[in-house]
Amino acid sequence: MKDERNHPFRDAPTDIDAARHVPQTEQSASPSYRLAFADESFLCREDLRPVRLQLELLKAGLLMDERGIDSTVVLFGGARIPEPANKDSARTPMLAELSAQYDEARKFARLMTEKSLMSGCRDWVIATGGGPGVMEAGNRGAAEAGGISIGLSIVLPHEQAPNEYVTPDLSFNFHYFAVRKMHFLMRAKAVCVFPGGFGTMDEMFEALTLIQTGRMERVPFLLFGTDYWTRIINWKELAASGTIADEDLDLFRFVDTADEAMALIEGWEPATVRSVIPGR
Repeated sequence: MKDERNHPFRDAPTDIDAARHVPQTEQSASPSYRLAFADESFLCREDLRPVRLQLELLKAGLLMDERGIDSTVVLFGGARIPEPANKDSARTPMLAELSAQYDEARKFARLMTEKSLMSGCRDWVIATGGGPGVMEAGNRGAAEAGGISIGLSIVLPHEQAPNEYVTPDLSFNFHYFAVRKMHFLMRAKAVCVFPGGFGTMDEMFEALTLIQTGRMERVPFLLFGTDYWTRIINWKELAASGTIADEDLDLFRFVDTADEAMALIEGWEPATVRSVIPGR
Protein backbone atom coordinates (compact mmCIF):
# COMPACT_ATOMS: atom_id res chain seq x y z
CA MET A 1 0.00 0.00 0.00
CA LYS A 2 1.35 3.40 -0.97
CA ASP A 3 2.29 5.69 1.91
CA GLU A 4 0.03 8.74 1.57
CA ARG A 5 1.81 10.81 4.21
CA ASN A 6 3.56 13.94 2.97
CA HIS A 7 7.34 13.91 3.08
CA PRO A 8 10.01 15.25 0.73
CA PHE A 9 11.79 11.95 0.10
CA ARG A 10 11.48 9.43 -2.71
CA ASP A 11 9.42 6.47 -1.59
CA ALA A 12 10.75 2.93 -1.33
CA PRO A 13 8.67 1.39 -4.18
CA THR A 14 10.05 4.03 -6.58
CA ASP A 15 13.62 3.11 -5.71
CA ILE A 16 12.92 -0.63 -5.90
CA ASP A 17 11.66 -0.08 -9.45
CA ALA A 18 14.62 2.15 -10.33
CA ALA A 19 17.09 -0.44 -9.00
CA ARG A 20 15.68 -3.02 -11.42
CA HIS A 21 16.69 -0.86 -14.39
CA VAL A 22 20.29 0.03 -13.55
CA PRO A 23 22.90 -1.07 -16.12
CA GLN A 24 24.03 -4.64 -15.47
CA THR A 25 27.65 -4.62 -14.36
CA GLU A 26 29.69 -6.89 -12.14
CA GLN A 27 29.08 -4.47 -9.30
CA SER A 28 25.34 -3.98 -9.78
CA ALA A 29 24.84 -7.75 -10.12
CA SER A 30 26.43 -8.40 -6.72
CA PRO A 31 24.06 -9.36 -3.85
CA SER A 32 25.69 -6.63 -1.76
CA TYR A 33 24.27 -4.00 -4.15
CA ARG A 34 20.63 -4.99 -3.61
CA LEU A 35 18.47 -2.68 -1.53
CA ALA A 36 18.39 -4.24 1.93
CA PHE A 37 14.60 -4.18 2.29
CA ALA A 38 14.12 -5.75 -1.16
CA ASP A 39 16.72 -8.49 -0.67
CA GLU A 40 14.99 -11.74 0.35
CA SER A 41 18.25 -13.58 0.92
CA PHE A 42 19.39 -10.86 3.31
CA LEU A 43 16.06 -10.68 5.14
CA CYS A 44 16.09 -14.47 5.65
CA ARG A 45 19.51 -14.53 7.32
CA GLU A 46 19.65 -15.91 10.84
CA ASP A 47 20.83 -12.52 12.12
CA LEU A 48 17.62 -10.91 10.83
CA ARG A 49 15.26 -13.04 12.91
CA PRO A 50 14.34 -10.10 15.22
CA VAL A 51 13.44 -8.01 12.17
CA ARG A 52 11.26 -10.78 10.71
CA LEU A 53 9.46 -11.14 14.05
CA GLN A 54 8.79 -7.41 14.05
CA LEU A 55 7.55 -7.45 10.47
CA GLU A 56 5.08 -10.25 11.18
CA LEU A 57 3.79 -8.36 14.21
CA LEU A 58 3.51 -5.12 12.25
CA LYS A 59 1.95 -6.30 9.00
CA ALA A 60 -1.21 -7.95 10.33
CA GLY A 61 -1.61 -5.28 13.00
CA LEU A 62 -1.40 -2.40 10.55
CA LEU A 63 -3.80 -3.98 8.07
CA MET A 64 -6.36 -4.74 10.77
CA ASP A 65 -6.02 -1.17 12.05
CA GLU A 66 -6.62 0.12 8.52
CA ARG A 67 -9.82 -1.94 8.36
CA GLY A 68 -10.89 -0.36 11.65
CA ILE A 69 -11.04 -3.63 13.58
CA ASP A 70 -11.07 -2.91 17.30
CA SER A 71 -12.00 -6.28 18.79
CA THR A 72 -12.33 -9.93 17.81
CA VAL A 73 -13.95 -13.15 18.93
CA VAL A 74 -11.43 -15.98 18.63
CA LEU A 75 -12.42 -19.48 17.55
CA PHE A 76 -9.90 -22.23 18.25
CA GLY A 77 -10.67 -25.79 17.15
CA GLY A 78 -9.61 -28.89 15.29
CA ALA A 79 -8.82 -28.90 11.58
CA ARG A 80 -9.92 -32.56 11.33
CA ILE A 81 -13.50 -32.08 12.47
CA PRO A 82 -15.65 -32.60 9.37
CA GLU A 83 -18.79 -30.87 8.20
CA PRO A 84 -21.75 -33.11 9.15
CA ALA A 85 -22.42 -33.81 5.47
CA ASN A 86 -18.97 -35.43 5.30
CA LYS A 87 -18.98 -37.21 8.64
CA ASP A 88 -19.14 -40.66 7.01
CA SER A 89 -15.60 -40.11 5.75
CA ALA A 90 -14.27 -39.19 9.20
CA ARG A 91 -11.17 -41.07 10.34
CA THR A 92 -12.73 -42.18 13.62
CA PRO A 93 -16.24 -42.57 15.08
CA MET A 94 -15.41 -39.78 17.56
CA LEU A 95 -14.60 -37.34 14.75
CA ALA A 96 -17.88 -38.24 13.09
CA GLU A 97 -19.68 -37.51 16.36
CA LEU A 98 -17.80 -34.23 16.76
CA SER A 99 -19.03 -33.06 13.35
CA ALA A 100 -21.95 -31.51 15.24
CA GLN A 101 -19.44 -28.98 16.57
CA TYR A 102 -18.85 -27.77 13.00
CA ASP A 103 -22.47 -26.68 12.83
CA GLU A 104 -22.33 -25.05 16.27
CA ALA A 105 -19.20 -23.10 15.29
CA ARG A 106 -20.85 -22.04 12.05
CA LYS A 107 -24.03 -20.91 13.82
CA PHE A 108 -22.13 -19.15 16.59
CA ALA A 109 -20.00 -17.24 14.06
CA ARG A 110 -23.12 -16.23 12.15
CA LEU A 111 -24.83 -14.93 15.29
CA MET A 112 -21.70 -13.13 16.46
CA THR A 113 -21.18 -11.56 13.04
CA GLU A 114 -24.73 -10.24 13.09
CA LYS A 115 -23.73 -8.51 16.31
CA SER A 116 -20.50 -7.31 14.67
CA LEU A 117 -22.42 -5.78 11.76
CA MET A 118 -24.21 -3.48 14.20
CA SER A 119 -20.79 -1.99 15.07
CA GLY A 120 -19.88 -1.52 11.42
CA CYS A 121 -17.64 -4.60 11.67
CA ARG A 122 -15.32 -2.82 14.06
CA ASP A 123 -16.06 -5.05 17.06
CA TRP A 124 -16.80 -8.73 17.65
CA VAL A 125 -15.08 -9.79 14.41
CA ILE A 126 -14.60 -13.57 14.11
CA ALA A 127 -10.93 -14.65 14.00
CA THR A 128 -9.84 -18.22 13.25
CA GLY A 129 -6.68 -20.04 12.26
CA GLY A 130 -7.80 -19.85 8.64
CA GLY A 131 -7.73 -23.58 7.98
CA PRO A 132 -10.31 -26.38 7.57
CA GLY A 133 -12.61 -27.98 10.15
CA VAL A 134 -13.82 -25.74 12.96
CA MET A 135 -11.84 -22.84 11.51
CA GLU A 136 -13.67 -23.12 8.20
CA ALA A 137 -16.98 -23.30 10.04
CA GLY A 138 -16.22 -20.03 11.83
CA ASN A 139 -15.27 -18.12 8.71
CA ARG A 140 -18.20 -19.68 6.85
CA GLY A 141 -20.73 -18.55 9.42
CA ALA A 142 -19.36 -15.01 9.29
CA ALA A 143 -19.58 -14.95 5.49
CA GLU A 144 -23.17 -16.25 5.58
CA ALA A 145 -24.09 -13.36 7.87
CA GLY A 146 -22.69 -10.92 5.33
CA GLY A 147 -19.81 -9.78 7.53
CA ILE A 148 -16.04 -10.08 7.60
CA SER A 149 -13.74 -12.52 9.34
CA ILE A 150 -10.03 -12.95 9.93
CA GLY A 151 -7.88 -15.96 9.09
CA LEU A 152 -4.50 -16.28 10.80
CA SER A 153 -2.78 -19.08 8.91
CA ILE A 154 0.61 -20.66 9.62
CA VAL A 155 3.05 -22.14 7.10
CA LEU A 156 2.98 -25.94 7.51
CA PRO A 157 5.16 -28.68 5.96
CA HIS A 158 2.22 -29.82 3.83
CA GLU A 159 0.44 -27.44 1.48
CA GLN A 160 -2.64 -25.82 2.97
CA ALA A 161 -4.44 -22.84 1.46
CA PRO A 162 -6.72 -20.69 3.63
CA ASN A 163 -10.34 -21.79 3.60
CA GLU A 164 -12.49 -20.04 1.00
CA TYR A 165 -14.62 -18.17 3.55
CA VAL A 166 -11.89 -15.96 5.05
CA THR A 167 -12.24 -12.30 4.02
CA PRO A 168 -9.45 -12.08 1.40
CA ASP A 169 -7.77 -8.91 2.65
CA LEU A 170 -7.91 -10.23 6.22
CA SER A 171 -6.19 -13.51 5.35
CA PHE A 172 -2.71 -13.53 6.94
CA ASN A 173 0.12 -16.05 6.85
CA PHE A 174 2.74 -16.48 9.56
CA HIS A 175 6.12 -18.13 9.98
CA TYR A 176 6.29 -17.60 13.74
CA PHE A 177 3.72 -19.35 15.92
CA ALA A 178 4.42 -16.90 18.75
CA VAL A 179 3.52 -13.83 16.69
CA ARG A 180 0.41 -15.54 15.34
CA LYS A 181 -0.72 -16.26 18.90
CA MET A 182 -0.22 -12.61 19.82
CA HIS A 183 -2.51 -11.54 17.00
CA PHE A 184 -5.13 -14.06 18.14
CA LEU A 185 -5.27 -12.48 21.59
CA MET A 186 -4.31 -8.81 21.21
CA ARG A 187 -7.85 -7.81 20.19
CA ALA A 188 -9.78 -10.73 21.73
CA LYS A 189 -13.08 -9.80 23.40
CA ALA A 190 -13.97 -13.48 23.85
CA VAL A 191 -12.23 -16.84 23.32
CA CYS A 192 -14.17 -19.90 22.18
CA VAL A 193 -12.44 -23.28 22.13
CA PHE A 194 -13.93 -26.18 20.21
CA PRO A 195 -12.68 -29.79 20.35
CA GLY A 196 -9.27 -30.23 18.79
CA GLY A 197 -5.82 -31.71 19.08
CA PHE A 198 -2.33 -30.52 20.01
CA GLY A 199 -2.68 -27.14 18.30
CA THR A 200 -6.02 -26.39 19.95
CA MET A 201 -4.72 -27.53 23.35
CA ASP A 202 -1.63 -25.36 22.95
CA GLU A 203 -3.68 -22.29 22.09
CA MET A 204 -6.21 -22.93 24.87
CA PHE A 205 -3.69 -23.44 27.66
CA GLU A 206 -1.50 -20.52 26.62
CA ALA A 207 -4.49 -18.19 26.63
CA LEU A 208 -5.67 -19.56 30.00
CA THR A 209 -2.17 -19.11 31.42
CA LEU A 210 -2.07 -15.48 30.31
CA ILE A 211 -5.39 -14.82 32.05
CA GLN A 212 -4.45 -16.87 35.13
CA THR A 213 -1.21 -14.91 35.60
CA GLY A 214 -2.78 -11.53 34.96
CA ARG A 215 -0.88 -10.97 31.73
CA MET A 216 -4.19 -10.68 29.85
CA GLU A 217 -7.48 -9.19 30.91
CA ARG A 218 -10.21 -11.66 31.70
CA VAL A 219 -12.67 -12.22 28.87
CA PRO A 220 -15.46 -14.76 28.30
CA PHE A 221 -13.62 -18.05 27.80
CA LEU A 222 -15.93 -20.76 26.52
CA LEU A 223 -15.19 -24.45 25.91
CA PHE A 224 -17.68 -25.91 23.43
CA GLY A 225 -18.57 -29.55 24.05
CA THR A 226 -18.90 -30.35 27.76
CA ASP A 227 -18.66 -34.11 27.23
CA TYR A 228 -15.50 -33.83 25.14
CA TRP A 229 -13.60 -31.48 27.44
CA THR A 230 -14.52 -33.28 30.68
CA ARG A 231 -13.46 -36.65 29.23
CA ILE A 232 -10.25 -35.49 27.58
CA ILE A 233 -8.98 -33.42 30.53
CA ASN A 234 -9.43 -34.28 34.19
CA TRP A 235 -9.98 -30.72 35.39
CA LYS A 236 -11.01 -31.75 38.90
CA GLU A 237 -7.81 -33.72 39.37
CA LEU A 238 -5.70 -30.75 38.26
CA ALA A 239 -7.19 -28.70 41.07
CA ALA A 240 -7.15 -31.57 43.59
CA SER A 241 -3.46 -32.18 42.92
CA GLY A 242 -2.69 -28.56 43.77
CA THR A 243 -0.98 -27.82 40.44
CA ILE A 244 -3.68 -25.22 39.83
CA ALA A 245 -5.89 -23.41 42.33
CA ASP A 246 -9.58 -24.18 42.72
CA GLU A 247 -10.43 -20.70 41.51
CA ASP A 248 -8.54 -21.31 38.27
CA LEU A 249 -11.43 -23.55 37.24
CA ASP A 250 -13.58 -20.42 37.24
CA LEU A 251 -11.62 -18.87 34.37
CA PHE A 252 -13.74 -20.69 31.79
CA ARG A 253 -17.20 -22.06 31.16
CA PHE A 254 -18.48 -25.12 29.31
CA VAL A 255 -21.16 -24.63 26.66
CA ASP A 256 -22.82 -26.96 24.19
CA THR A 257 -24.69 -24.69 21.82
CA ALA A 258 -24.19 -21.43 19.96
CA ASP A 259 -27.25 -19.93 21.64
CA GLU A 260 -25.88 -20.77 25.08
CA ALA A 261 -22.55 -19.16 24.19
CA MET A 262 -24.21 -15.99 22.90
CA ALA A 263 -26.27 -15.67 26.10
CA LEU A 264 -23.18 -16.01 28.27
CA ILE A 265 -21.23 -13.43 26.27
CA GLU A 266 -24.14 -10.98 26.26
CA GLY A 267 -24.59 -11.28 30.02
CA TRP A 268 -20.96 -11.70 30.97
CA GLU A 269 -19.76 -10.20 34.24
CA PRO A 270 -16.21 -11.15 35.29
CA ALA A 271 -17.01 -11.37 38.98
CA THR A 272 -19.88 -13.81 38.50
CA VAL A 273 -18.51 -16.19 35.86
CA ARG A 274 -17.96 -19.63 37.33
CA SER A 275 -17.05 -22.91 35.68
CA VAL A 276 -19.43 -25.83 36.07
CA ILE A 277 -17.37 -29.02 36.29
CA PRO A 278 -19.56 -32.12 36.61
CA GLY A 279 -19.16 -33.51 40.09
CA ARG A 280 -17.23 -30.50 41.34
